[in-house]
Amino acid sequence: MEAKNQTAISEFLLLGLSDDPELQPLIFSIFLSIYLVTILGNLIIILTISYYSHLHTPMYFFLANLSGNDICFTTSTIPKMLVNIQKHDQNISYIGCISQVCFVSVFVGMENCILAVMAYDRYVAICHPLRYTIIMNPCLCVMLVLVSQFISIADALLHSLMVLRLSFCTEPKLPHFFCELAQIIKLSCSDPLINNLLIFVTASVFGGVPLAGIIFSYVNIVSSVLRMPSSVGKYKAFSTCGSHLSVVSLFYGTGFGVYISSAFTDSSWKSAVATMMYTVVPQMMNPFIYSLRNQEMKEALRKFISMTTSLV
Repeated sequence: MEAKNQTAISEFLLLGLSDDPELQPLIFSIFLSIYLVTILGNLIIILTISYYSHLHTPMYFFLANLSGNDICFTTSTIPKMLVNIQKHDQNISYIGCISQVCFVSVFVGMENCILAVMAYDRYVAICHPLRYTIIMNPCLCVMLVLVSQFISIADALLHSLMVLRLSFCTEPKLPHFFCELAQIIKLSCSDPLINNLLIFVTASVFGGVPLAGIIFSYVNIVSSVLRMPSSVGKYKAFSTCGSHLSVVSLFYGTGFGVYISSAFTDSSWKSAVATMMYTVVPQMMNPFIYSLRNQEMKEALRKFISMTTSLV
């Protein structure tokens, strides 16, 4: 019976944020705007860093990777939602849904790892400034990104393969605008113990370890900065960390908000909105945070945009 249920399921139904037909044009416009702003903002960050040689440092190398990951993260969820709204079709194929689970897991994992690597970079720059160029050499920077990718892909494939073993007894309706792993497990009529245990373990390891690394880095950064005799030095040190700390707070703050809201509310609509805050908003806001809080980046962006507009 279980094998039959698995082969019978050919697609999932994405209920989205609302089933009101009158609200669909508004939702489409909002998400299209969010997607375009996210793509444009992060793409400008990447092009600016690539164009100016004085930004070819470890900090901006990791920022370019973060922007690229944010573009991919947003692209894995929003375009399918926009297509469904435009076609008045809420279906997503079984393979498409599993693929979406895999891609979202990869990019969430990459976001965690890159933010941790960026925190380590700031830790070395502030706590060991004389050895910074030796420690954060190009080989190590590339290696840190590749290891982050490998860990994220391995984690995502593990979750995706475990989802394939699930069976579904009824028409699977997902109360979200994309295929979220936790919601798929809830819809299954299989025993979810192994899947839930896997989520707990991987979240603790692949989420907890990077977060612990970020906290450790900033504890040492704060301790080192407070020992500086010059107030100017303290301000400069904190200013280099301000953008990254804001991005970390936004990403983990919205992430924790999702799980807190899902634990204390049974409303599928509230859960979908909370998930949107976690998977869409940080990726859109990251370019603005770095362009507004980082003076060097702000100046480079201003020059790059002026140059681009003059050419047009």
